[in-house]
Amino acid sequence: MDSSASSKEKLLANGTSSESSKRKGGLRTTPFIIVNECLEKVASSGIMPNMILYLRNNYSMPIVEGTKVISTWSAMSNVLSFFGALLSDSYFGRFLVICIGSFSSLLGLTILWLTAMIPELTPSCESLMIGCNSSTSSQLAVLFFAMGLISIGAGCVRPCSIAFGADQLTIKESSNHERLLDSYFNWYYASVGASTVIALSLIVYIQENLGWKIGFGIPAMLMFVSAFIFILGSPFYTKTKPSQSLLTSFIQVTVVAVKNRKFSLPDCNFDQYYQDHDSELMLPSESLRCLNKACIIRHPETVSNPDGSVSDPWSQCTVRQVESLKSLLRIIPMWSTGFFMMAKQGSFSTLQANTMNRRLFGNFNMPAGSSGLIIVITASITLFMYDRLMVPILAKYTGLPRGFSCKTRIGTGLLLVCAAKATSAIVETMRQNVAIEEGFEDQPNAVIHMSVLWLVPEFVLLGIAEGFNSVGQLEFFYTYIPKSLSSFAMVLLTLEVAAADVVTSLLVSIVDKVTSVGGNYGWLSTNINRGHLNYYYALLTCLGILNYLYFLVVCMAYGSIPWQNLDASAAKEEEQFDYRELHT
Repeated sequence: MDSSASSKEKLLANGTSSESSKRKGGLRTTPFIIVNECLEKVASSGIMPNMILYLRNNYSMPIVEGTKVISTWSAMSNVLSFFGALLSDSYFGRFLVICIGSFSSLLGLTILWLTAMIPELTPSCESLMIGCNSSTSSQLAVLFFAMGLISIGAGCVRPCSIAFGADQLTIKESSNHERLLDSYFNWYYASVGASTVIALSLIVYIQENLGWKIGFGIPAMLMFVSAFIFILGSPFYTKTKPSQSLLTSFIQVTVVAVKNRKFSLPDCNFDQYYQDHDSELMLPSESLRCLNKACIIRHPETVSNPDGSVSDPWSQCTVRQVESLKSLLRIIPMWSTGFFMMAKQGSFSTLQANTMNRRLFGNFNMPAGSSGLIIVITASITLFMYDRLMVPILAKYTGLPRGFSCKTRIGTGLLLVCAAKATSAIVETMRQNVAIEEGFEDQPNAVIHMSVLWLVPEFVLLGIAEGFNSVGQLEFFYTYIPKSLSSFAMVLLTLEVAAADVVTSLLVSIVDKVTSVGGNYGWLSTNINRGHLNYYYALLTCLGILNYLYFLVVCMAYGSIPWQNLDASAAKEEEQFDYRELHT
């Protein structure tokens, strides 16, 4: 079965066949859903790039503490996306979870806007680093509460939005069903891409030039429109009922294996292991044998219902459930190689750009927080050129239908990240030397005579790295796990970003504590002209090289990629990679 047919069956399985539902759904619902996701993306993503400046200037927060706050905030949003998907699949359904997320984001953005509007919610400060009062616990509580609500909102809306839109089209069983899904996916991804560009350019520009009151007020207003439009389309939606999710199944395997930990594993006998009633007989694999205890049959007379299904899934699991969990656990080593790749330096880049000459043409100054836009654009161009230009050439000369193997793409991305960090160290050394030469050693907000375009090469390298590494990892995940678990590939990438945020926060804390011993200026001093951000980038370069060596060891442990052992026709038919399916 090809991947488009598989995707169709999966989506149809989530639909409903009742007569009432057939009068709902369809293309008329997609504008409500796409607008909801896009405005949420603009609102939440637009406040992130400049947040380090807001924390430093309005809350007198050192950049180390600010970076840790932002990393924790980002990690929370990504982890909550995982739980948002779980809640929608298993308990509340996608419509209700998106509603909860939309109103949570709206409330969080409104409170964040109020911190800029009400002087009592921020510490008084006459000028940066001079005469500033420390933030009170109540002021920080309001700020963190707003951030938490925004994270909850993002965690609920983002994992459910695209699948909810697909639900609306699956009930229209017509000859042009696949064409409708293709049209929806294309419009969805194009709209989300445009939203990211708007967030990193227009919203960031407004914050820098019109102030935080308007800069936070507009995202709050956009989120209000987002929630209103989504609720407005409620009468037209098909609202599928929640069912058991794969995550619940994996938790059940772990729980049952712990319950049965004192039992001995039986001999290789099919009758001793519980099988799915509609599957071929299979024995659990020898790897991770402790999990095999979850599928041994303890009480044959009470194990199943008349239809063959498990009567108590928290006391008995099937062989397929166990093997599915094992397939996910096997890719953890490769998954862990991406922590460094996903580690962000956005907060420090914003601080660097804020001290440089950002005039591009005329009187237009590039916003300090728009550096991420260069990464997004470069990654998009890289993906397009690789898919349209490089893959046909590589497939012709290597015989591999996908061009470079996914391991090669992952490794290329990791090396490019090392090159980007090394470039960052060199450029920061230049920037700091210029600042000192011009007498701005104690003026971290002073603008030096050095163009912000010096930062572009490192952002371009990071964008190319993202184009190779992220999609290469998705392809690797999809190759090593069963197609029935393909939706978990994107979940794994999301959790990888969350783990990278945690690693970034820990690394920043360690570097600051070690380098500021004895009251000296630390590498990550709030006054970046006196600190040594270049040393920090050099450290990241060294860690990146070690990470690449670890990646090589992991590659040797995995051996050859399964699909490379198939003939070309089988690879095209059974292993065709469909990015859309990963997002659904």
